[in-house]
Formats: sequence, C-alpha cells, structure tokens
Amino acid sequence: MRVLLVEDDAALADRVARALREEMFAVDVAANGEDGGHLGATERYDVAVLDLGLPKVDGATVLRRWRAEGRDLPVLILTARESWSDKVEGFKAGADDYLTKPFRVEELVMRLRALVRRAAGAASSRVVCGPIAFDAQLGTFELDGLPLKLTGMEWRVLSCLALRKEAVVDRMELLERVYEGDAEVDSNSLEVIVGRLRRKIGRDLIETVRGRGYRLTANGA
Repeated sequence: MRVLLVEDDAALADRVARALREEMFAVDVAANGEDGGHLGATERYDVAVLDLGLPKVDGATVLRRWRAEGRDLPVLILTARESWSDKVEGFKAGADDYLTKPFRVEELVMRLRALVRRAAGAASSRVVCGPIAFDAQLGTFELDGLPLKLTGMEWRVLSCLALRKEAVVDRMELLERVYEGDAEVDSNSLEVIVGRLRRKIGRDLIETVRGRGYRLTANGA
C-alpha cells in the first residue's frame, strides 16, 4: 500500500511517515500543496493524507483539482482546523475522512486501512482466499490459521493481491504501489518478491497471468 502524505510541518510529517512505514506502508511526502497536487495527479497511490493549511496551494484546492480531474483515490484530511465549517468545506471538496490534530497515529493507521479496504471493494475487514486470511483492519496475515511473517515489500504485494483476490492485478500497478517514489527499482524486483511469497504460502496460490500481472487465487489451494 502506498500513501501520499502532504504536510508542511516537517517534524510531524517525519513522525507520521516513520509510523506508517513501520506499519508496512510505502510513503511519499510533499511539503506544500503544489508538489502534493502534482504527485497525486501523476502517481498511483492507495490513499492520501492531506493537510488543509498548506503553502503555495491550500489543501482544499488541491483536493478539488484532483476530483475535477477524475482522481478517485481515497483522501483523509489531517488538519488542526476543527470547526464544523472547515469539515463541511473538506467533505464538499471531496474528502473521504477527516481527522483533527492532535491525533493518535494508531487511529490514523486504522482509518487509512479502512479507506483502502473500502476503495478496493472489500466489504469485510477479513479477506479469505484459500488458506490465506488477511485482516485488512489490523494489517495481519494468517496461513492455515497461523501468523504469517512477511517483509514490508512482501506485505505490500500480498495485501494488494488479497484485497482484489481472484482478479488480475497489473504488474505496473503492483510496482507503483510497492515502492516509494524515490526508490530505484530493478526490472526483476517484483518477480523476486513474488518468488519469496510463493515459498512462504505455496506456489499455486499466486498465479502469473502472462503479459498482464498476478492473481491471488484459491483454485490452487
């Protein structure tokens, strides 16, 4: 899962980014509305965290532009503005959720996971595909009822596949949702990650769809 964090408070942005990375998210950070707006319009993200009081371009304007351009990524507004009128403005601009500062990072993580899950069309927080069970709210995987230990890269790939189980996920989409924007990506890196996952969960659960991408399927269980 890849997050765009648009926040001009450098200390807060660093704290939130570190916490999200500990929860396996890939995080890109922008310090102003101009840069954040550009990233949200040109890169693929699972969810965005957007402050309202941003330099250069305010958050509400950034969000309205995204929606006018047809960008449908889930957006959580994270701001010190707690008045009802500010909340109304945020939701009218196209926000999916609204969290005021100060806040607990744990709550932010849970809200982001819920937004990503709903955007993927998963009605329940528990996704089951053969012997694999994914708790999309807690971010945990089980294999045959036992906890499954994954690296950050493995978790991002498997969570993306699990939320869209039995559907083909495009190879480029997976790459874009696994790596942060400044990462150097080797052309074979996704195949390496999928290979490691197959060794952990079973080769037949992740199907390669030639020329397209990968699919998590219970047919091979």
